[in-house]
Amino acid sequence: MTIFGLTPREAAALRRLTPEWRIQQFLDDTTYDIAGAACRSPRRVLRERTAQCLDGALFAAAALRLQGHRPLIMDLEATRDNDHVVAVFQRHGHWGAIARSNYSGLRFREPVFRTLRELALSYFESYYNLRREKTLRRYSVPVDVSRFDTHRWMTSEDDQWAIGAHLVDVRHFALLTPAVERDLGPVDRRLFEAGKLGRQE
Repeated sequence: MTIFGLTPREAAALRRLTPEWRIQQFLDDTTYDIAGAACRSPRRVLRERTAQCLDGALFAAAALRLQGHRPLIMDLEATRDNDHVVAVFQRHGHWGAIARSNYSGLRFREPVFRTLRELALSYFESYYNLRREKTLRRYSVPVDVSRFDTHRWMTSEDDQWAIGAHLVDVRHFALLTPAVERDLGPVDRRLFEAGKLGRQE
């Protein structure tokens, strides 16, 4: 018997990653796909122990689904930088997030945020490019990845880039006004260096 197409062994591995910080711990122990060469299904992430931000978010969403949550992901949109995708979940009416990133500050968030906007803003100071510019600008509505069940997103051997393409087109909300954006200062050098701790080159 399979569960969402997963074998009993795969499903058990995802269920064991509880509470949610254990999902983050698993992702932190994977090899970061610097080139973004693939967008793996959760089955492939389990097998290959490799992920970038989108397939990391899909893996987290799958694990959360096996633990009774809706499989939700959210896009963080940046300027002069790469977007970032996180899996989001609720506990006790508050939002948290799980993510794979090459920057230490763009990963786990405890479920302490009352709204998704609060959650997105918690990434602001740690979201920057190598020119020390603060680059986070927008966040998306949460997307329930179960809409892609017909694509077998949890188990397929094919890359799941269609999910990333879908995220581009969903509604996004601005985090900053133009006036606030114009007045932004550079990232503090200590925060800049701290964010690169453990960064894979």
